Amino acid sequence: MASLNKAAWLHKVNTPLEVGDAPMPTAGPGELVIKNAAVAMNQVDNHMHDVGVFIQSYPAVFGCDVAGTVHEVGPEVTRFKVGDRVIGHTINLITSQPKDGAFQLYTVISASKAAILPPNIPFTEGVVLPTLIETAVCALSVTEAGFALPGVPIPTLGLPYPSLNPAPANKLVIVYGGSSGVGATTTQLAVAAGVTVIAITSAKNANFSKSCGAADVFDYKDAEFVDKLVDVIKTKYSKSEFVGIVDAIATDKTFPNDLAILEKLGGGHLACTHPPPAEGVPANVQAGMIFCVNDVVKPVFEGFVTEALESGKLKCLPSPTVVGKGLEKVQEALEKCNAGVSATKLVVEL
Repeated sequence: MASLNKAAWLHKVNTPLEVGDAPMPTAGPGELVIKNAAVAMNQVDNHMHDVGVFIQSYPAVFGCDVAGTVHEVGPEVTRFKVGDRVIGHTINLITSQPKDGAFQLYTVISASKAAILPPNIPFTEGVVLPTLIETAVCALSVTEAGFALPGVPIPTLGLPYPSLNPAPANKLVIVYGGSSGVGATTTQLAVAAGVTVIAITSAKNANFSKSCGAADVFDYKDAEFVDKLVDVIKTKYSKSEFVGIVDAIATDKTFPNDLAILEKLGGGHLACTHPPPAEGVPANVQAGMIFCVNDVVKPVFEGFVTEALESGKLKCLPSPTVVGKGLEKVQEALEKCNAGVSATKLVVEL
């Protein structure tokens, strides 16, 4: 008898995914089984597919974002019931277990990394958020030092959690790549924590970054943007404490600008979505890599996300681009993601 579950399997690194039967997962203590209605693509998914990072054995099922209905509730779970509409972030980055991957019809997720999706929000919109939320919280609110990869520290900005009614924190953060998924959500959650955000993005995406809550936006294509940004912080925002930079792009093209800004502002934190620069980091700069699986996110999924979505204080940004319907479309979506997108997130409907 064929399994009710099917998955997009990766049998060997950097080969096309193959859709086939998969074991039907069950919910353990503190877990949910989700019947997926939509899944979303992330850059880390491409890294897993293309070079095998975080994959411990093959065949593998990966993917980080799910949206759908609760199929099974495990022991010790009280916030959810069968049939609830939810969004959730998987933990396959740390387990490498097929049951924990998003790219299948049924996925196991931790109840602490899930939130009720309001009925007025389609699954294809809600699914853009889970990984972005956890990444943003890990970038902003981690307080204890740790390591994402051997020898690569985790940034510890230690900013407040987002709130439905935030008090001014009198702190300022720069978000480099404000129109990216990580940048957009980091901006939203920082603002919801009472933190002022200055975004760096392209001129064409400036209004998008402002719609996420950025107080000012600078065009990275402007040859003088570093000096202009520093001048604005020293004058317009002189009463706010500059905390650091969340670099959602984190490449050899952005690192020199990061370090130039930090030098001119007297140091601070540099939180990167990829390993930080290996050389030239001043002693007064604490550079690290954001690792997007951390229990620090639990209060945000449990006490903020649903209410913030209901009130409109958290928006499903960037808006989704639906590549198609069915697990067979995941490979195409990964290829499109690898080619690069701007101010959108790629989604497959199931």
